Amino acid sequence: MAIRVGLVSLGCSKNLVDSERMLYKLKAHGYKLVTEPGEADIAVVNTCGFIQSAKEEAIETIMELAALKADGTLKKIILTGCLTERYKEEAADLIEEADAVVGITDQKDIVDILDKVLANERYVNFAPKMEAPLTGKRIISTLPFFAYLKIAEGCSNCCSYCAIPQIRGPYRSVPMEDVLKEANWMAENGVTEIIVIAQDTTRYGCDLYGESRLPELLRKLCAIEKLHWVRVLYCYPERITDELLDVMAEEEKMVPYLDIPIQHCDDDILKAMNRQSSEAELRELIAKIRTRIPDITIRTTLITGFPGETKEQFNRLGDFVQDMQFDRLGCFPYSEEEGTKAALMEDQVEESERSHRAEIIMQQQTDVSLAKNEAKIGTRLEAVIEGYDKYAGCYFGRTKADAPDIDGKIFIKSDNRLKLGQYITVEVFDTMDYDLIAEEAEA
Repeated sequence: MAIRVGLVSLGCSKNLVDSERMLYKLKAHGYKLVTEPGEADIAVVNTCGFIQSAKEEAIETIMELAALKADGTLKKIILTGCLTERYKEEAADLIEEADAVVGITDQKDIVDILDKVLANERYVNFAPKMEAPLTGKRIISTLPFFAYLKIAEGCSNCCSYCAIPQIRGPYRSVPMEDVLKEANWMAENGVTEIIVIAQDTTRYGCDLYGESRLPELLRKLCAIEKLHWVRVLYCYPERITDELLDVMAEEEKMVPYLDIPIQHCDDDILKAMNRQSSEAELRELIAKIRTRIPDITIRTTLITGFPGETKEQFNRLGDFVQDMQFDRLGCFPYSEEEGTKAALMEDQVEESERSHRAEIIMQQQTDVSLAKNEAKIGTRLEAVIEGYDKYAGCYFGRTKADAPDIDGKIFIKSDNRLKLGQYITVEVFDTMDYDLIAEEAEA
């Protein structure tokens, strides 16, 4: 009987791609993949260690698996990913229940690692970050019609609050021919929406080609016949060029959606964060984007309670959010991460105040989002079907304005039998919080 392996992938979509590559290796080697760790002989946890809440989720997951191991349900536990890469031997010493603790590069040897723990060897290893492979075969674990396309590893932006460069190393672009090969494989295997990701997609190619090649890459992705939507996330504002906006405006398959993590608007805070933009530049950029692509959906992320953030600076952020009317917004309280420059700064804001400020911004955004959704009532939109809600008696899916997992849904009434991954035209007739309610439009 084949040994059953359950893989738990925590954190971001970039981590998910790494998990999918491990899944391929495990299945190719004859292991049986299961979705529930409680049904597995071996559990592999691909951890996240980005901010405090992510670390807490990882530890909680590990403790749940340790309990399964203690009662004999689970035989072995293997830990990898950003948390273990960040804390290395400390994680190995503290988490005694783990049979293997390895770094992000060691994921390429996941089959050998399983062989070691099955031979009752406790394995701890952290291979050099720069040896982590940039490509590899995968098993798509998302809904079958969409997949993430990771075009780079690591980050070289060195924002003062962020530990990613320490964890993942400097920015390394995947050669364009390899990216396109993977994208073509996805399209041939039923993927119709590709979501382009990296820690900073707009930096793509600078290390390999001496300049950003994201616009060129996106045009080539749009040329892949079987793709229907191409979406790009994590675009840094200072590298959003006219050339990139031209691609988004001209290519029919590019969804009019830009994810621009700006983090703050106050010039002094931005400088302390080691961000390269100013408030004036951000305002000018957003105005330019909306002029060039009138139907654009702009998503951003913000941080409240950064060290030294005064009430006046926070109020400036609130005014900025009100002025900009972002279509999508996530706001997070500052997380004090050891090893970062920001953690050593004076004037750390009280944690309760950081959270309170984030809640205020999100309440502001709730009102903005509601108004924007109400403005869509009576309009026709293209939507992709993600499933059927038997309790609500309707289908649900996403529009071009919605990225998977982070944005809202659209609930769709239809007398027709719709298929998973089917693209249809709908007419919006109501809203519900961050979601839309529609019916399939007549042809």
